[in-house]
Amino acid sequence: MIPLAIYVTIFVVAFVVVRFAATRLSARHDYTSLKTVTFGDESAVRPDRWASVISLLTIFLLWGAFTGSKLVPVHVPGPFLGDTEFTYTLQAPDGSTDDATIFVRVFPIGQDVETRAVDPGPGFAKNDTITVGAWRSQLILFDKNDEITRSDGAQVIAIDGIPVTMGGEVQTTAGRVVVTPKGSLNYEPPKGMQMEPIWLPPPEDVAGRVLEIAREGYQNFTLWEHLGWSLYRVVLGFLLGALVGIPLGYAMGLSNWFRGWFDPIVEFMRPVPPLALIPLVIIWAGIGESGKIILLFLAALWIMAIAARSGVSGVRISKVHAAFSLGASKWQVLRHVIIPNSLPEIFTGARVAMGVCWGTVVAAELVAAEKGAGMMIMVAAKFQLTDIVIMGIILIGIIGYGIDILFRIAERWLVPWKGKG
Repeated sequence: MIPLAIYVTIFVVAFVVVRFAATRLSARHDYTSLKTVTFGDESAVRPDRWASVISLLTIFLLWGAFTGSKLVPVHVPGPFLGDTEFTYTLQAPDGSTDDATIFVRVFPIGQDVETRAVDPGPGFAKNDTITVGAWRSQLILFDKNDEITRSDGAQVIAIDGIPVTMGGEVQTTAGRVVVTPKGSLNYEPPKGMQMEPIWLPPPEDVAGRVLEIAREGYQNFTLWEHLGWSLYRVVLGFLLGALVGIPLGYAMGLSNWFRGWFDPIVEFMRPVPPLALIPLVIIWAGIGESGKIILLFLAALWIMAIAARSGVSGVRISKVHAAFSLGASKWQVLRHVIIPNSLPEIFTGARVAMGVCWGTVVAAELVAAEKGAGMMIMVAAKFQLTDIVIMGIILIGIIGYGIDILFRIAERWLVPWKGKG
């Protein structure tokens, strides 16, 4: 919740500063600036580049701040490292008590550490020492060197002077100390607010993995082979889905018979997740490449069909009447009115379908794939290699975003009339 609150705060501050201050310094002289009404007009909305830059920087800074990255100047409090101590009070069966101190050394995970030497002290409860890794906890059999032990009936009744019972816990300046139901102690040093690398590694670790796998490969294939195979599957599956889905959508939008025949099928399959089809695709097509392509084809098919059908349905009837009044045939109306005016919806559907295909390819590559970005992510996840998992997610996102940009460029080139009447 804290990162989300920080992100929302930065968003609000950036919006106020950029929207109401910086943007007033520059006047726009384009098609949008000539409009008298822009609110609610999708064609008048353009991405604010300052907002994009600040958004990316904010995500990077939050990522670095909450992982202790060396690439950012500000960090949230991290886990405690160093020496600390806490005292427990041991009560003997006869009611007498004695205090002993546990000296703790907290060290970074993966580093060697030396145990501190301590004086056991004169009482029946003896001082002791432990080492524990950051973000970890340590079970302390405190009475292994005490003169009166739990088997004799002794029990811990206080931690740093704070009364405690079996199953209770005490939050001390040294960390959290729990008295287990069996009477032993479990110590957990302060974790701070930073994420443990196994859950979220810092940006430089992920970047290092990219260079390492690009140089040495992963699971017998180079990084570019993994990404190339995923891209090949996604593009082929999408193209096949578009080649079938777009004509199907046009037919459903133009013919009552086609609409009645295919509408139940399309509307039934549309909400079915592509991942639910994996067992059926394996039965039908096996675990080879054809099964993966079929799954991606089905992921794109229904989206493209609905997009084309919606595009046809959204054509203004006044344009169709105008074409017929000028003597146009049905083919000419289709060629010069329906197809051009439906292209914006089709491009929107294509962008959505491509995103769904990228999401599906990860699951598709679980089916006996030897190479692919999804396979790389899943294998790394089994070994808790979070840096490789995040690396794969980022690369898939970058490629997907690059394809989306290409779609936008193609849309501006092929459909320059979008939003202009």
